[in-house]
Amino acid sequence: MIDPRYTKLAAQLLNYSVELRAGQNLLIDAYEVDSALVQVLVEQAALLGGCPFVRLRNAQVTRQLLQGTSVEFAKRQWQLDRTLIESLHAYIQIRGSSNVFENNGVPSDQLHIQEKWYGSEFSNRLVNDTNWVVLQFPTPSFAQRANMSTESFEDFYFNVSTLDYSKMDRAMAPLVELMDRTDRVRLVGEGVDLTFSIQGIGSVPCSGKRNIPDGEVFTAPVRDSINGVLTYNTMTNRNGISFSNVRFVFEDGKIVEATANQTKELNKILDTDEGARFIGEFAIGFNPYILHPMNDTLFDEKIAGSFHFTPGKAYQGAADNGNRSQIHWDMVSIQRPEYGGGEIWFDNRLIRKDGLFVLPELEGLNPAHLV
Repeated sequence: MIDPRYTKLAAQLLNYSVELRAGQNLLIDAYEVDSALVQVLVEQAALLGGCPFVRLRNAQVTRQLLQGTSVEFAKRQWQLDRTLIESLHAYIQIRGSSNVFENNGVPSDQLHIQEKWYGSEFSNRLVNDTNWVVLQFPTPSFAQRANMSTESFEDFYFNVSTLDYSKMDRAMAPLVELMDRTDRVRLVGEGVDLTFSIQGIGSVPCSGKRNIPDGEVFTAPVRDSINGVLTYNTMTNRNGISFSNVRFVFEDGKIVEATANQTKELNKILDTDEGARFIGEFAIGFNPYILHPMNDTLFDEKIAGSFHFTPGKAYQGAADNGNRSQIHWDMVSIQRPEYGGGEIWFDNRLIRKDGLFVLPELEGLNPAHLV
């Protein structure tokens, strides 16, 4: 018997997140997940009159492909997929993995080839031309990273994935309006004293239409406006490597000093291209169910009382500061008291302290109002 929580999640993904309509093509891109969820998505998509396509992926096979990739192979891979993508109206990616470090040891040159000649083009076309949503799948490995039993983690996962995102969407409106008219931002906390401008960039609310789980409003700094120091207090993965204690020093928008537990590898990634040492996104997170890091970007960037500050490319067409790069690396800091506290200031006005919004019009985004 299929878990009824799959049915509820599938209905939310199809009806709310990608808004699938009769006659539309949907690609379900499933990466090491329980086929039961994919089955339910296919069944419900067909009942809506949609045409679902499915790709099932495997981490070890993907690693083997990366090991042998080349510019010519990546270009051919993109040529094969382009016809399909150009016919899509909706896209659902479900990520699961038994080992988050599966790509550890794959040469960085191979990873860069895949990202430059295939990954960026693939993701840009999907983002710009389809209704899309990305979500993780509650694997035992994921539960282990969250320091939870599989059963407890599944309960948590379905709570966070099927909350009332339409209510969250309404509560976001005042923050979007405030960010749209803000010039100067200051971030303050342990190891953090950073200033920058977001004037004229615009902001984007995220309430279950693009990510599940969701719960953020993002913008981007004016590219050369960032000055100061930022120390992230959560771990982050990149290229199969786990980074902690990441600290950046900024001068006129550029990361001029970068240290971490893996300083050499960190700087190697930041030297991928010119845009990798500039910031493409600043976002404020407030999902009420996500309180602690799991070393998973989709969850960690939505942590209640967090922000993320992202080296690399900005989103083209939405909150775009013009920065271009092969990478987009969401790194997270939490400002709740148990993580050292912190403050966010807009134009010399305190808007959030120790993870809680202090302006009356923003209090609807605090956890007590969203649960």
